[in-house]
Amino acid sequence: MKTYRLAGPLIAVLALVIAACGTSGAPSPAADPGTGLAIGAEAGPTCPVEQPGDPACKARPVAGATVIVVDRQGTTVATAVTDPEGLATVALPAGEYVVQPQPVQGMMGTAEQQPVAVVAGTMTPVTVAYDTGIR
Repeated sequence: MKTYRLAGPLIAVLALVIAACGTSGAPSPAADPGTGLAIGAEAGPTCPVEQPGDPACKARPVAGATVIVVDRQGTTVATAVTDPEGLATVALPAGEYVVQPQPVQGMMGTAEQQPVAVVAGTMTPVTVAYDTGIR
């Protein structure tokens, strides 16, 4: 008669491995379709002496700007990089977040971080403004 003494411990180890592959302790809630952030990055001023309404002096898009999104606990939940038009979208579940723009080479300082509330079913617009240093 054959006995299998390794079957019990092997099953226990396999169960632990499968459990470890599950969630990491922090839930990752799924975003509703069409819910999240519509991020626009812009730089200004673009003229030494701006005149209100002058289209030649409007802010320009910032391509390649990295924006980190953190939840209320400070955990990074998303990172986005703006496209050539200075735009990026991030799918997120409804909730409160902080948008943290990162430094961009050639800009004076970094755009300010800002709190934002994402509403279900809405792409919430956020504009991050970088300073060109032109005065």
